[in-house]
Amino acid sequence: MSIRLGNSCVNCEKFRDNFCLKHETSVGKQHTCDSFRMDAAIKNEPNCLNCSRYEGPTCANPQKASPGMLCNHWAPQATA
Repeated sequence: MSIRLGNSCVNCEKFRDNFCLKHETSVGKQHTCDSFRMDAAIKNEPNCLNCSRYEGPTCANPQKASPGMLCNHWAPQATA
């Protein structure tokens, strides 16, 4: 199984704070349109702040986890 980014509004260059700049309307991750253009600046900076396990019950190192740190159990947040 391959992992790919979807053509959802959150990956579009016209998306800002749940708002579509092209259509001037509120949008979310479930939305997309024919004007979709992939945001060229995908951030790949894994650390505790963008880990889905951070400060949760499945965090492998709850006593040590902090912003800027990374461990072997890092999991990207659903918004990637």
